[in-house]
Amino acid sequence: MSESYEIRVRKDALKFAASHMTVFPDGTKESLHGHNYVPSLTVKVREASFEATIPFSRLKAGMRKIAAAWDEKVLVATRNPYHETLRNDGREFEFRLCGKRYVLPADEVVLLETDNISCETLARAYFDILSDELGDELRSPNILSVSVFIEETPGQGAAFQRER
Repeated sequence: MSESYEIRVRKDALKFAASHMTVFPDGTKESLHGHNYVPSLTVKVREASFEATIPFSRLKAGMRKIAAAWDEKVLVATRNPYHETLRNDGREFEFRLCGKRYVLPADEVVLLETDNISCETLARAYFDILSDELGDELRSPNILSVSVFIEETPGQGAAFQRER
């Protein structure tokens, strides 16, 4: 039998409130609405030795940075086939989504290079940003897998996981 350990980080202080519109394959979409998203990070490791210790503080700092960037923002998927950027002059962001036109203050929008804003795509985008932020912390040979779970309402969410 093999052994492993899991490190889990989920704290209310790391949540973020954001608005979005999920688009469906038929070209329809949800109305603009928001959630109080609660992210969780799970890191599965081979050993829990002194030399292999991963500081919780470093993981939380990376998660806190994403929460600060996404909190009280409108999340927009720039790779969605029904999305068209009309203007982005630094003051205003104007776009069309599923035939509807939106104009928002540019500093209240987060553009994500994904094809949709759903829990699944947010989990992947969050993972990618966190991986860039933490760098070598998540590249240790001791790590077996890393997963991010994004909960949009209690009991509802999605996860993305990368295994070695």
